[in-house]
Amino acid sequence: MKVAVINTKVGNLGAIPNMLDRLGATARVTLDPTEIENAERIVLPGVGSFDAAMRNLTRSGVLDVLRRRVIDDGIPLLGVCLGMELLADRSDEGALPGLGWVPGEALRFRFDHLDPAPRIPHMGWNIIRPTGDAPLLRDLGDRPRFYFAHSFYFSPTDPADVIGVTQYGQAFASVIQRKNIMGIQFHPEKSHRFGLAIFRNFLGQ
Repeated sequence: MKVAVINTKVGNLGAIPNMLDRLGATARVTLDPTEIENAERIVLPGVGSFDAAMRNLTRSGVLDVLRRRVIDDGIPLLGVCLGMELLADRSDEGALPGLGWVPGEALRFRFDHLDPAPRIPHMGWNIIRPTGDAPLLRDLGDRPRFYFAHSFYFSPTDPADVIGVTQYGQAFASVIQRKNIMGIQFHPEKSHRFGLAIFRNFLGQ
């Protein structure tokens, strides 16, 4: 299976295709429109600044082919960490608009009302609680644990788009899905067997 890992030029882009390759996929970090056109799955990764990632995507010239493949053709897309936040309409972190493919916004954690307040960023292992039976989260076992590193979280306009939640000072959407568009706030490439299971489910294995 051909997987296009979009080169947002922010974060460690090598680990994700390595994990996908272990599952038998052919994964390429790319901004080549032809490779995106021929991909059967698309991964949108990212670590760092919302505006920097959106600026890189815009300057790359691939937004039109991405939108066509994801929105028109219905190719499954997985946003990872910042890549999940880019799916929103906007972010507290930046001034540029997001992709707007999943209505909502990326909000900054605010724990001023808590004593003691959890540290920001939320960094380390935490548990996902599935809210239904979405295929992306199947066969994870009891108390599936994933590695997080983020200061912002996705707040969808439609609660039905939330398929997994995590507790950190508050309950927040750690996994979302709207039709063929999925997003995970954690890093599967740092989450060992649980991360491998997420990618396996994303590939439909």
